[in-house]
Amino acid sequence: MSGVFGGTTEVIGHRGAGRGVVGRARENTPESFAAAVEAGADWVEIDVRRTADDALVLYHNAALDDGRAVVDLTAAECARAGLAGLEEGLAAVPDGVGLDVDVKTVMEDAVDAPARRTASLLMPYLRREAARRRVFVCSFDPGVLLSVHEGAPGVPTAWMPFVRNPLDQAVAGAVGLGCPIVAVDVRSFGLTADGPLPGRRPVEYTVDLAHRAGLEVASWCPDPREAAVFAAAGMDAVVVDDVPGAVAALRGPGPDGTG
Repeated sequence: MSGVFGGTTEVIGHRGAGRGVVGRARENTPESFAAAVEAGADWVEIDVRRTADDALVLYHNAALDDGRAVVDLTAAECARAGLAGLEEGLAAVPDGVGLDVDVKTVMEDAVDAPARRTASLLMPYLRREAARRRVFVCSFDPGVLLSVHEGAPGVPTAWMPFVRNPLDQAVAGAVGLGCPIVAVDVRSFGLTADGPLPGRRPVEYTVDLAHRAGLEVASWCPDPREAAVFAAAGMDAVVVDDVPGAVAALRGPGPDGTG
């Protein structure tokens, strides 16, 4: 089946090279994106939020470590706090590397003017990036996905349910939302210490059924061993914190012994 991914299990660097600080690179920064690409990632995932003055910055959490909400800060205040702007981040991702845009909406999107909503501010960037690279949008917020279908119809979307969300609702929900991708937390598959649950389908069954439904399947955040299990089951992509480990697990070590 042709689709967003390349036919073999592709590696997406989570927030760049991984959560937190990996090496010396902090997540959601140009340095982290460069490290992910250097380690062999096919795609880079970025987290996008809006500011008080309608700029877009790259940050996962709703608030800074000091408790200030990102949506209450200006772009200048965010920059002083060390946050990268979206434009800065995009410039650091080479054209040949795919872009996974995780859109973090805010409560204020429910009441602010439509033009100020996070998804609306993002649309020009999505249309531009889709003209020069592979791009897809994922979000916990189904409203974002519907907005992308309308405002940037050439950009694929991924329904991303919450941690440990049942696989039944994840797969059926992606189809219902018209998304070509379903992105599922690794813990939903029961490979971790959570253990099996009654009625939970095997990985192979889930991936095969999703493919029969016309979906591609990604999972966040498997470790290298879990990534190899997913690849053996035919999963299309993995969003990982250990890019070198996942690359080695999926493709084998290179001539120098690294992935």
